[in-house]
Amino acid sequence: MLKFMKNKILIPLLVICALAAFFSFKYTAAGTRSSEEKRKLVLETVMAAIKHDHFSPRPIDDTFSTRVYHKVMDIFDGGKIFFSKQDVAKLAAYEFKIDDEIRGSSLEFFDTFDAVYQRSIKRAEKFYPELLAKPFDFTKDDGASDRLQLDSKKDEYGDGEKGLADKWRKVLKFRSLEKYVDLKDVQDKKLAEKATEKITDSKDEKDKKVADTSFKVKTDAELEAKAREDVKKSYQRLFKSLHDLKDDERFTFFMNAVAEAQDPHTSYLPPVDKAKFETMMSGSFFGIGAQLKENFDDGKIIITAIVTGSPSWKQGELKAEDEIMAVAQGEKTPVDVNGFAIDDVVKLIRGEKGTEVRLTVKKKDGTIKVVPIIRDVVKLEETFAKSAIINAGNNSKIGYIHLPEFYADFNHTSGRRCAADIMEEVLKLKKENVNGIILDLRGNGGGSLGDVVEMSGIFVGKGPVVQVKNSNASVNVLRSQVTDTAIYAGPFVIMVDEGSASASEILAAAMQDYKRALIVGAPTYGKGTVQKMVQLDDMLNPMTRIQLMNGVDSADPNIGALKLTMEKFYRVNGGSTQLKGVVPDIQLPDQYDYVDDEDLGERRNKSALAYDEIPAATINASNKVGNIPQLAQMSKSRVTVNPIFKLIEQNSEVRKKRMDNNTVALNEKQYRKEQEEMKALNKKMEEIQKTAVTLNMSNVAADNNRINIDSASITKNKDWLKNVSKDIYIAETVNIINDLAKSTMKVSVGTGMK
Repeated sequence: MLKFMKNKILIPLLVICALAAFFSFKYTAAGTRSSEEKRKLVLETVMAAIKHDHFSPRPIDDTFSTRVYHKVMDIFDGGKIFFSKQDVAKLAAYEFKIDDEIRGSSLEFFDTFDAVYQRSIKRAEKFYPELLAKPFDFTKDDGASDRLQLDSKKDEYGDGEKGLADKWRKVLKFRSLEKYVDLKDVQDKKLAEKATEKITDSKDEKDKKVADTSFKVKTDAELEAKAREDVKKSYQRLFKSLHDLKDDERFTFFMNAVAEAQDPHTSYLPPVDKAKFETMMSGSFFGIGAQLKENFDDGKIIITAIVTGSPSWKQGELKAEDEIMAVAQGEKTPVDVNGFAIDDVVKLIRGEKGTEVRLTVKKKDGTIKVVPIIRDVVKLEETFAKSAIINAGNNSKIGYIHLPEFYADFNHTSGRRCAADIMEEVLKLKKENVNGIILDLRGNGGGSLGDVVEMSGIFVGKGPVVQVKNSNASVNVLRSQVTDTAIYAGPFVIMVDEGSASASEILAAAMQDYKRALIVGAPTYGKGTVQKMVQLDDMLNPMTRIQLMNGVDSADPNIGALKLTMEKFYRVNGGSTQLKGVVPDIQLPDQYDYVDDEDLGERRNKSALAYDEIPAATINASNKVGNIPQLAQMSKSRVTVNPIFKLIEQNSEVRKKRMDNNTVALNEKQYRKEQEEMKALNKKMEEIQKTAVTLNMSNVAADNNRINIDSASITKNKDWLKNVSKDIYIAETVNIINDLAKSTMKVSVGTGMK
């Protein structure tokens, strides 16, 4: 997450030379490289880079071996629908041998696995046409025996072909039931609209006839048949994409299982992915701004992240972990994308600027929603910090600053940097005589380290901000040098959530350790590590490079890059932000409140680096926040009686229940019943939010000329202020900072608000 655009540190020169010398002894004998030899070269180079420069390289032993084994199984068959128990028994013979193979530069496990996997794909391919050729009975209820287990951890592999066939029957019946219910609901909605429709302006009887016959009602049997046909098409696409997956692409997934067994953020990028990564890092995003991934076992297209400032981000309804079920061009018929390759889905989503795309998405809680988004270029301006004033009554004016990411343009001397922009926003708010400032870091995944350090100085003056430890165990204390004393010393609150990571955690932790700010919201992600890009080709000696250029893959003689975890962050109090993240001083109800802590953020990955501590840095804290327990209690008393927060807690509890009992009924009546609880809560939430009191928002006077430059800018600003004004979390944070402003917090003479 932390990009280190300015001070990008590559593997030390001595390490590169040592690696090159190592490979020169191993590879000067052969004249050319075969594909098999090239893969072994990739494996050896990756492992050598990890051994020499990973922050905490894991021993290559049986524990490492079993971690790689299970990652590979999860990547290729996370839903346990391809491999049988007998297949797994054969592959399990390698569970504790992969470490030995890695040390011996052997790819026996990958080759064996790949052969078994391809056979399992061909075997599974014959199930779906036969099962989808006959109607499903959605009125039948066989109880617990006819439920689909959606949690693969609790599921088992099928016993032989018979067991696999039964698993596929349940999967296909569920997919067909989902589609059938969706088709039925759409038809019922159209019928309801038609019943109330009045044709008042038809020119003649012919127009009326067209209007009356434009919609044909289908029977339940016809809808069920249509559902099966749609599911069949989606699985045809799924298996086509699986067959189209090249050997090298499957090898890349294997290499990433090896890399990620070290830690979740170390990953291998083959040459083509390296090029895509570099394009992404250039800062230009097009389309709707949603990053996608494809599940191998079921062909689902899942959103992994929303690009800050993008059309999806501005629309607000699309979230990470949503499943894209269908894509429609405006009002045209949606295209079911289950089984589509990622590139094909991207082609459907992208389009001309200003046109509408409608995504049918399934939320993590199982609800289905159509999300309309207007395509646009993701403009950098939307990622910049901006501020507004919240008029909180009783002459209270609260400054609100939104920082989407810790951006920094190091390619241009006059490029925008978030630390300088935050300084400007703070000075503008001070000029407005605000009674306090809120800095919103929710969903901020990180960015420039240098800017985090500099930004901290705005609020604490000179002093330690974060400690960085490398693989040699040496610790570097990074200090803010902006000004001797704080630029702003008044009441200060930072908002965080589970999406606040890396650089966001550094700033929040520093302000918490200095007791300079109240941290409000939900516990943060817990990413306290630094990754840097290692060019694997730079580690090869000239002779090996020549052999690659003359080998069977001479059209692409490169071996790619490794995103490698090389450093770790620590708070000024000595604790790491790794795993634990930052726990807010005042926690507000959150959608994940009832979810087990180990299932959230960095903590859900077993290969994540451990939490640890180092000696604390010496700080000179001033303008400390006091009375935190009292402030927390005052907030709790308001939250307890707030109907929206009550619903958020109920949603969280329902979500937890669904995750604990993650099975689904395969009959329509029970399926609908299980969907109703969450739908009812969501509907109630929408109704309450419509009647909720909104915040009184206004712009900073200094921004008026910029905002009023054209109608588009004015509209964007109005939309942003409207969204902020309806945010229940911001509303409670305003209450908290008003309490803080009335408390005994010390404000140093000469550094307060003017």
